[in-house]
Amino acid sequence: MKDERILLAHGAGGKQSRDLIEGLILKYFDDPVLKNLSDSASIKVPSGEICFTTDSFVVNPVFFPGGNIGKLAVCGSVNDLAVSGAKPVYLSCSFIIEEGFKLSDLERILKSMAIEAKKAGVRIVTGDTKVVEKSKTDGIFITTSGIGIRFSSSPAGIEKIEPGDSIILSGAPGMHELAIVCARENLKFRSSLKSDCAAIGHLVFDMLSASKKIKFMRDPTRGGLAAVLNEIALGRNFGLKIYENRIPQTEAAKSLCEILGFDILNLACEGRVVAIVSSQDADRVVSVMRKHPFGREAAVIGEVASEFRGKVVMETINGYQRFILMPTGMQLPRIC
Repeated sequence: MKDERILLAHGAGGKQSRDLIEGLILKYFDDPVLKNLSDSASIKVPSGEICFTTDSFVVNPVFFPGGNIGKLAVCGSVNDLAVSGAKPVYLSCSFIIEEGFKLSDLERILKSMAIEAKKAGVRIVTGDTKVVEKSKTDGIFITTSGIGIRFSSSPAGIEKIEPGDSIILSGAPGMHELAIVCARENLKFRSSLKSDCAAIGHLVFDMLSASKKIKFMRDPTRGGLAAVLNEIALGRNFGLKIYENRIPQTEAAKSLCEILGFDILNLACEGRVVAIVSSQDADRVVSVMRKHPFGREAAVIGEVASEFRGKVVMETINGYQRFILMPTGMQLPRIC
C-alpha cells in the first residue's frame, strides 16, 4: 500500500469505491451503525437538548508536528461541542481526496481519527468520500459534523458575565499555528514545537463537574486568544484585563514569535479552552484542570473589569498597559 495512490475511479461509486470504503475506511471506522453503509445513520439520542456543529478542515501541510488533518478534524468538532457544554456523542465525516494521494497517507489519517474518536468517547457513524482531479485540492479536505448532549450544568452565556469574574486559560496559546508554520517552512529548532491539537471534552466535563459558576467557554482557534477575548468584550458594559506574566508560554514559542514578528495572542490553538468563571470558584476549577493532561498549565490570566468597557487590556511584564485588538488580516494561511 506504501506506493498505491487514490484514483479517480475510487470516487466513481463502483467496485473501486467499495473496495476503498470496505478495505480501508471501515478498517478504522468500525462502528456498527456505519458498517451498514446506508445513506444515513439511524442513531439513538438521549432525551434533552442536543448541540450540533459542523466544520471543514483544509490545513496545509496535512501532517504536522503533533497531529494531522484527521486528528484535527475529530478534535475540532469534539471541542466545539464540549465548550458549548455538551458531551460529544456522534460524528459524521466527509472526505474530498485528490487523485494521486497516497493510500498509506490516507491510512495514517484514518488511524489517527479512530484513535482520537475513541479517546473522546465519540462514534463516527456516517460519512462520504469524493475524489477530485489532481491539483484541485492540497491532497485531502475533511468535513466533520457532530452531535452532543448538553449537560444540565452547561455555561449560562456571555450575558451572565460580570465584573470580578476570573479569566482562565488551560495552557500555552498559539502552539498549533506555530507548529504549522514550522512544518510548512521546514524551520528547525533545538526545542521542537508541537501542535496543541487535542480533544478537550473530558477536560471540560471535569471543569463543569467542579463548578456550576462557569459562565462562558470557548476554544481559541482562528484569531487565537485575542479574538476570543475581544468577542466577549465587544459591546459589553465591562472590559477584560489580562496579565502577560500569567499567560503560560514556552521559551521556544516566545523565541519563534520574536523571530517572525508574531503576536502569540493572535495565534490559533486546537486544544485549549478559555473560560470565564466566578472568582469564588476560579481556584477550584484551575486545580481540577491541572489534574488533567490537557490542563496542566491552567492559570487565572486575568479578570473581568468594570473599566475599559468593550475593550481588552493587557498589563505587560514591564508594568505598562496596552490594548489587545481584534486580529485583522492573516498571519498564516490554511492553519485548520
